[in-house]
Amino acid sequence: MLRNGLRVSKRNIQNGLADNTVVVLDSCRTPFTKSSTAYSNLMPHDMLRAAVSSTIQRSGIDGSQIDYAVGGTVIAEVKTSNVMREACLGAGLPQSLPAHTVTMACISSSQAVTTGIGHIMSGAGEVVICGGVETMSDVPIRHAKAMRQHLLRNQKMLSKGPKGVLNFLKPVFKAPGKYLAPEPPAISEFSTGEIMGHSADRLASAWGVSRADQDAFAIRSHTKAHKASEAGLLSDVFEYHIPGGETISKDNGIQVHTPEKLAGLRAAFVKPHGTVTAGNSSYLTDGASACILSSHKKAQEMGLSGQAILRDYMYVAIDPKDQLLLGPAYGIARLLEKAGLKPSDIDVWEIHEAFAGQVLANLEALKDDKFCRERMGVKGAVGELPMDKLNNWGGSLSMGHPFGATGIRLISHCANRLKHEDGQYAMIAACAAGGHAFAGIVERHPDY
Repeated sequence: MLRNGLRVSKRNIQNGLADNTVVVLDSCRTPFTKSSTAYSNLMPHDMLRAAVSSTIQRSGIDGSQIDYAVGGTVIAEVKTSNVMREACLGAGLPQSLPAHTVTMACISSSQAVTTGIGHIMSGAGEVVICGGVETMSDVPIRHAKAMRQHLLRNQKMLSKGPKGVLNFLKPVFKAPGKYLAPEPPAISEFSTGEIMGHSADRLASAWGVSRADQDAFAIRSHTKAHKASEAGLLSDVFEYHIPGGETISKDNGIQVHTPEKLAGLRAAFVKPHGTVTAGNSSYLTDGASACILSSHKKAQEMGLSGQAILRDYMYVAIDPKDQLLLGPAYGIARLLEKAGLKPSDIDVWEIHEAFAGQVLANLEALKDDKFCRERMGVKGAVGELPMDKLNNWGGSLSMGHPFGATGIRLISHCANRLKHEDGQYAMIAACAAGGHAFAGIVERHPDY
């Protein structure tokens, strides 16, 4: 039985929506751009504000009808730590609208959406706007700990004129390395000390995924994203006029390379013989996304329909050392079994592409009967997923991966692909730092 009101069957659902069924009224995103390019001078709330405004405009809803707001981000800007609140205020939504921000690494906006689902299904509200944002162009870089402590203890010295400033700087001059070394955000797992790229390399090796396989999958992603973009299928992307700058209408990281060019790249993490490279990994990206959720009853009252139905979801947590990026396989296997679905029931698959090797290793794990039974705790192998239904418009390898925004991008793609491909059910799966993963079942809205 699915969480959101209906037993699963491949049938028309026109008359099957319960009053509290959660529907996606609309969803959209900024174009995703490589970090240090188009959005390099923006703060996160600038992008999220634009995504919130555009989603509201597309949906046709009145902002005063929104009951709550929740957004996701990973590396929080200290000036706007509750970035969803700042984005909503900047978008002109009522000051009385409560908002909070969540973080769960690369599935932060997935967490925002499921928080919104819980808000609606509990009866706490009927309309929730969800968002996600990330900028890697201007991450907060702290002073060394010794300098931070020195500032906190002795900052009054700085207000006592030149002599005070000199006294403040004396210990810094004596040990500049101790005081002046910057402390950027960590790129390694706190619990293991390992960089995610190393985990991806080891995972690919463990599941027999070759360098050629990874490069081919990366080319596939970029090729499909390029074709989808040129054909106008990426309709969730809105034209974004950067404040004081240019207008961006397309993702700028999509590049179709030849196999020879990718084969010439050096290993990025496990050197010199690793198989994960810059060409078969997702890149640092800036961008924002948003969607509006409501109960089916409220949507009808407002005279609106929707794009999709959020049927069920599952979070998993596994060993962050040996299985850091294998969570999507766990989530897919367990959620399919819980919902009573077979892989053949799923018309659209959207798996987050952190690394090509990560996606391919997860696909291998789903075919391994012993692993599925003994490690995932399901009845048996899920089987081979149909590649002709997987990430048909590209993925994070090609469009980019703004950590906090990808979860909602996956929902948008599912909704729009279900419509374009005339399907009913979609499966989302994404890995995240800490050994976390998310899996979700999205159903096409009967009016979309």
